[in-house]
Amino acid sequence: MAHTVGEVARLARVTVRTLHHYDEIGLLSPSGRTPTGYRRYDDADLERLQQILFYRELGFPLEEIATILDDPGADPAAHLRRQHELLTVRIKRLEEMVTAIEFAMEAKKMNIRLTPEERFEVFGDFDPDAHAEEAEQRWGGSEAYRESTRRTAGYTGADWLRMKEETEDWARRIVAVMESGASADSPAAMELAEEHRAHISRWYYECSYEIQTGLADMYLADPRFTAHYEQIRPGLTAYLSEAIHANAITRS
Repeated sequence: MAHTVGEVARLARVTVRTLHHYDEIGLLSPSGRTPTGYRRYDDADLERLQQILFYRELGFPLEEIATILDDPGADPAAHLRRQHELLTVRIKRLEEMVTAIEFAMEAKKMNIRLTPEERFEVFGDFDPDAHAEEAEQRWGGSEAYRESTRRTAGYTGADWLRMKEETEDWARRIVAVMESGASADSPAAMELAEEHRAHISRWYYECSYEIQTGLADMYLADPRFTAHYEQIRPGLTAYLSEAIHANAITRS
């Protein structure tokens, strides 16, 4: 059975733009086209898309996914076994991180300074100091950076926890809107883009529409930001960026 690009987007809960991108880079090219050039996806295409989304959820870059899926020696069962193994390792790592973060929260509450070893256990490969240094190099001369530094310097553990809860709640809601099939320029999506701007203004610095659209472009251009949003939901980076731009045009 052949499916249109819109039908596949709804089935897989990705954007049409994501499917077009996968086609452009040769990761998922539809098996057929109509006489007028419209894409048509068959069951084999859908199975490949499912494998792509599995690997994206596991954090694999698109180039590596293409290499894995195009390996003539791997069959669908082998892919599933590998994904099961990777997810099992990931779950174990997440459980370890939860334990470490709970330890860090308790240490903060009791005003205990973490040793370098304990700090690494909490943050793993993520080095907050290294990212702070990079942020200062890129934006240290801006008023937004100075304002953000002033604000966050006085935040307590409770403040950071409240900020985290707000962010997670927002992420759940924008994923729900995206999965409902609403376009990125729909009122619901633009309202969440506005919440994104308000969150930055509330916690970090006054975020104008010009600044926010610049951030939206950076989310697409910087692989680290892209990975962050894609981990929440594949296709979210492009969806959020488009919603931010649409909201800025509508409101400014």
